[in-house]
Amino acid sequence: MNGTRAALLTLSLLAMTAQAQSETVTVSVVGFNDFHGNLMPTSFRIPDPNDRTKTLSVQAGGIETISSIIKDLRRKNPNTVVVGGGDLIGASPLVSSLLNDEPTIAAMNELRVYTSVVGNHEFDKGLKELQRMQNGGCDSINPKQACKYSNVFKGANFKYIAANVLDSKTGKPIFPAYKIRTIGGVKVAFVGAVLRETPTIVVPSGVAGLTFADEVESINKAIPEIRKQGAEAIVALVHQGGTSADPFDVIDCKTLQGPIVDIAKKLDPAVDVIMTGHTHRGYQCRIDGRLVTQGDAYGHLLTQIDLTIDKTTRDVVTATSKNLVVDPRTVKPDPRMTAIIKQAKTLTDQIAAQPIANLAVEQITQDQTPAGESYLGDLIADAQLYATRSPEKGGAVVAFMNPGGIRANLPANVPNPSKVVTFGDAFTVQPFGNSLVVLTLTGAQIKTLLEQQWLNQDRPRILQVSEGFSYTYDNSKPAGEKVLADTIKINGVTVDPNQKYRVTVNSFLADGGDKFFVLQQGTDRLGGEVDLEALQNYLFSMQSAGKAVGLTPRNRITRLN
Repeated sequence: MNGTRAALLTLSLLAMTAQAQSETVTVSVVGFNDFHGNLMPTSFRIPDPNDRTKTLSVQAGGIETISSIIKDLRRKNPNTVVVGGGDLIGASPLVSSLLNDEPTIAAMNELRVYTSVVGNHEFDKGLKELQRMQNGGCDSINPKQACKYSNVFKGANFKYIAANVLDSKTGKPIFPAYKIRTIGGVKVAFVGAVLRETPTIVVPSGVAGLTFADEVESINKAIPEIRKQGAEAIVALVHQGGTSADPFDVIDCKTLQGPIVDIAKKLDPAVDVIMTGHTHRGYQCRIDGRLVTQGDAYGHLLTQIDLTIDKTTRDVVTATSKNLVVDPRTVKPDPRMTAIIKQAKTLTDQIAAQPIANLAVEQITQDQTPAGESYLGDLIADAQLYATRSPEKGGAVVAFMNPGGIRANLPANVPNPSKVVTFGDAFTVQPFGNSLVVLTLTGAQIKTLLEQQWLNQDRPRILQVSEGFSYTYDNSKPAGEKVLADTIKINGVTVDPNQKYRVTVNSFLADGGDKFFVLQQGTDRLGGEVDLEALQNYLFSMQSAGKAVGLTPRNRITRLN
């Protein structure tokens, strides 16, 4: 009898467990951000498993591996949905960019991406081109590149979302604020916003006629409508982020800093998870108990969010995360994606492979000194000064380069025993096609320009400077007072606040990009060649003159404290 009772009790417990399990469903949300058309793997640093105080350089990413991993995740849990965190296109390597990023959109369609928030780089070529990316067709601002990957460009199968991108005239949203997907029998909503500072980091033509509203207000405004449609599981896709002191694989970290922290604190409590982008960092943190994640950039990481959802209340019971390294060594490449890459490379390889110059080193890096100066930044600034120094080309005496415009090391990948750099390498470093602008600033305005590296910035943006220019800043001083005026020198001579100087910047900076607003006051403007051409010509001229490229010391900017 006791045995029978025990058996009945066991069966009853099993039935209760099965019932409890049937009352919830686990939905896996797989996301990646800031892909930037990187169809092939690139260098990525991971914690050394033998000593986590150190890191190892590996090759990570690549659409062939991303697809294989996602297919495996879908096999393990059919209730899997793939989303984008913005900047899927724009600032892309040559294999995608020379084809107007159509190969990347094709790859996203093969991945069955459900939705993606727009990022700032989606606006690089303007709203018309972004709408072409969404809807398809060949009516492009770059007609020579459009529909070359395929005669018929069908556009994205996924839908771009953004609650805070508005038509300046009508005040109406350009994109849907959200998308709702029924999966596993429950509704999951994805609501999106791009950083409101987008107009300061995109060329004016790219955002003409658009208003970028507050991220929090825009998302919160959409929440009641989402809930009326029966969705209680809500994921915010926010193309804005932060940084964490913890590595990307640390779960529930508490060290997140940056603009996303304030956003997270103010978002409606109905938002269960915040998947972020823009800052190119990997993290899995909690802000006031709410999960906030990011997956680095270039497809290096896939962020897997597992949502346990109550089928009755439709609420999220638990939300957990993993940042998965996209390691090409772990899975077989997806042949569908191999075909996309092969087709794109067939159309672009001949251009990409053209050699430009030999370096003195295998790679010129963006590694920065404590002052924020890099070998590659100095090289690019030198190239821009070289291109504009002659009187007929502007008579520049100094050039400044924004670090955000430098997209990769030169070349992006090592080893490079031949020390050769190609057009494709240079294009990957500077893919925007900005033209050079020479303008006149007073010495006082140059001082203001340097101070604006800290003013109104979520993090310092240290301008890279050309040969002959030097200055010192005291990091302990408040913003607006950091640069020591008597240390600002051009060719060893202290800059006079009242004297006028010819200065070279790219067209993005010349319009006040990255919040360097003083450059908008520059006078006597003269346009020059494209920044990529300036870099190519400089590398070639240096080699022709027998000068070693890549050994320039980084000693133009000095930091105190």
